Amino acid sequence: MKEFEDLLKDLKLSLETKELPTSEGGREYGVIEAVADGVVSITGLSGAGFGQVLDFDGISKGLVLSLKADYIEAVILRKNDLVARGTKVFLSEKELAFGVSANLAGRVISPLGEDLDGLGPIVPDQFYPLENKAPGIIDRQPVFQPLPTGILSVDSLTPVGLGQRELIIGDRATGKTTLALTAILNQKNQTEKVHCIYVTVSQKQSKVAQLVEKLRESGAMEYTTVIAAFPSDGPALSYLAPFAGCALGEYFRDKGTHALVVYDDLSKHAVAYRELSLLLKRPSGREAYPGDVFYLHSRLLERAAKLSEKNGGGSLTALPIVETQEGDVSAYVPTNVISITDGQIYLEADLFNAGVKPAINVGLSVSRVGGAAQGKLLKKVSGTLRLDLSQYRELAAFAQFGSDLDEKTKKSLRRGEIITKLLTQEEYKTYTTGEEVVTLLLIDLGFFDELTDEKIVNDHRRFLDLLEQEKSFRNLLETATELEAIKDELRTLWQNFIN
Repeated sequence: MKEFEDLLKDLKLSLETKELPTSEGGREYGVIEAVADGVVSITGLSGAGFGQVLDFDGISKGLVLSLKADYIEAVILRKNDLVARGTKVFLSEKELAFGVSANLAGRVISPLGEDLDGLGPIVPDQFYPLENKAPGIIDRQPVFQPLPTGILSVDSLTPVGLGQRELIIGDRATGKTTLALTAILNQKNQTEKVHCIYVTVSQKQSKVAQLVEKLRESGAMEYTTVIAAFPSDGPALSYLAPFAGCALGEYFRDKGTHALVVYDDLSKHAVAYRELSLLLKRPSGREAYPGDVFYLHSRLLERAAKLSEKNGGGSLTALPIVETQEGDVSAYVPTNVISITDGQIYLEADLFNAGVKPAINVGLSVSRVGGAAQGKLLKKVSGTLRLDLSQYRELAAFAQFGSDLDEKTKKSLRRGEIITKLLTQEEYKTYTTGEEVVTLLLIDLGFFDELTDEKIVNDHRRFLDLLEQEKSFRNLLETATELEAIKDELRTLWQNFIN
């Protein structure tokens, strides 16, 4: 009992002598005790919470990422040499949020909402929190509306739907950015209007400038916002950039419209978070990444959803990009993101170098939404495409060891060659859904079987141009639900074309 009384006495004495928080103008403030590599240690802010925004005496902003017994640690969001030991730090009443507006189309901005294009300051309609809770199951509905990418091999083999999360993965320089950019360009003439957000994480300014210029040339910046974090900005902005893009996408989703956000790329995002974690002296795990790097990406990607009609029916579609090293999809970050998403488009370096573009590996690419994200005609005509391509790849490898092949094998090889030739698209060229259906039907009906490779490409291009003038056939493509009605008309048009 005496021990308890002594303990209580010591506790009262401690509370009586404890130094109260320092305040200025009624606002509690702390003082920076140390600054190192963009991370500051602050004493005196007993009321600070994790993820809270700090004001460095009007000089810069910070974000609390670590709470210790006697001090807190925060990262500087915008580098400033004036942030030094002794600087006063105030708690900001605002949460970490991103200013959103429908007028952000055509703009290039930072993750903090600052303009990077010289077109004037950003005036947001409201603020969306960067860290937001993902919609629950009751608030969602299944993915059933297609998001046409204009890329034949994607729309037929690994279709993407509104509200889906489809990973684009592959080695460096295999066409990942080109594929994502083409998907954005294809939204220009779609009936379902989709606002696109392109997030660049630690990408060079020259590369971002080229990307923006391509979007402007194609008229896609009219419905696209680019959120850019450069290597010179430090790891804090690279860490926040995907969350800023997601917040903007949620703004359009919650309005009952559709948004597509591309994260380019989450490998660099994980590296930025690892850098921050190591600066905060957190223990590292597999491949030196912090233990919560899975949670980092899951809480980001889970926010992509197709909302129920009760909640407006809007959607947020995510196309995260992950870079592999020497095709190693079993590395830590790739396996994490693969398990979070609804499928992946794997781009293979060997195929890319062989001239197959997009270099999609049929065996490792999958869409778990599948035919639900395809139109009826495209779903029917692409039914055996994956099997045909897989058989072709196996037979082609086998055929290298011998020249004596039976007619059935030769026919399968030729069919695979034709499919590969027609699935290869020029950079940034897109097809309408009708053109994709026609292309696959031409293959299925065997119209290319006797043609040389060069004639296949030329005749295919010329025939699609011809169909542009065939208004009745284009109307048939839009209204038909069965392939037979289209096949008969297509045979007639093809015969007239070759004659």
